[in-house]
Amino acid sequence: MGTRTRLVLLFGGRSAEHDVSCVSARHVAAAADKTRFEVLALGITRSGQWRLAELADPLPDRLDAAGLRVDPTAVFAEPDTVVFPLLHGPMGEDGTVQGLLEVADVPYVGSGVLASAVCMDKAMAKLVCARHGLPQCRHQAVAASANAVAVAEAAISELGLPLFVKPANMGSSVGVSRVATESDMAHALELAGEYDETLIIEEAVAGQEIEVAVLGNQDPEASVPGEIVPGAEFYDYADKYLAGGAKLVVPAQITEAAAREAQRLALIAYRALRCEGMARVDFLHEPDGRGMLLSEINTIPGFTPISMYPKLWQATGLAYPQLVETLVELAVERYERRRRLHRTEH
Repeated sequence: MGTRTRLVLLFGGRSAEHDVSCVSARHVAAAADKTRFEVLALGITRSGQWRLAELADPLPDRLDAAGLRVDPTAVFAEPDTVVFPLLHGPMGEDGTVQGLLEVADVPYVGSGVLASAVCMDKAMAKLVCARHGLPQCRHQAVAASANAVAVAEAAISELGLPLFVKPANMGSSVGVSRVATESDMAHALELAGEYDETLIIEEAVAGQEIEVAVLGNQDPEASVPGEIVPGAEFYDYADKYLAGGAKLVVPAQITEAAAREAQRLALIAYRALRCEGMARVDFLHEPDGRGMLLSEINTIPGFTPISMYPKLWQATGLAYPQLVETLVELAVERYERRRRLHRTEH
């Protein structure tokens, strides 16, 4: 990149993860090398309006989509522009915005439409991963509209207690419940059903929560694994972003063999789901049982001060500013490669 690239941070959004996105955008804006990038922060309000955020010096703790209302297509049309989507959850991480950026013909950080959509839908991602032989915990996918009594009976009979209920299309542990008794099931199903029409019910695995950051397009690399030690009963939204009780241990307290296995499986999952740019791959580790069990893949991981993705790359030897620069370079490489496939002349 010889000239300064116009880096548009796309943040906020209409999902329940709006606040997390605003914090992520603030920290990417701070980390971006101003000698390489002209940074613009384009926010989407909770009601769906597109607004430019103020990048004051010093930056606030989080960005807010409260500035001048703009036409996003006009922003994307400026030359030497790369978009960095930091929209966590539905209507941002699920292929919708990626489709808009494809139509706008602008390079963007991260996976394309297909990988984004499949990874966001945990039920579909689990089907793809199962087809590729990746180890996973036992689970069921059910419709939120299904009879709650029948769902509860079938899940408890097959998976036992305790178990977890979560919306298929959501992140940051929003809408997730740990079910310890049969009487807890109805509320858990109702809560998850507020966020999606498809729900995932999983067995509770007594093991370590391991995360691996993956970076790259056709030749991806895996970071050293990290470990989440929850401060609450499980690693829920409050534990991640509010209470601050969780501990991030980097590198993870696992054997070298287990670390290599986590990296190997992360790369298989990344390729199987056709991810590009970046993703964080999460595992549950049973050291005395089934070993590494794939949990989920996040195509737009958090970039907040407590987020694992940048921490894992820092521990692997790639500092935050260089991580941002690498992600932009990967976006341009993918755009140019894909554009050759889409040429109209014959």
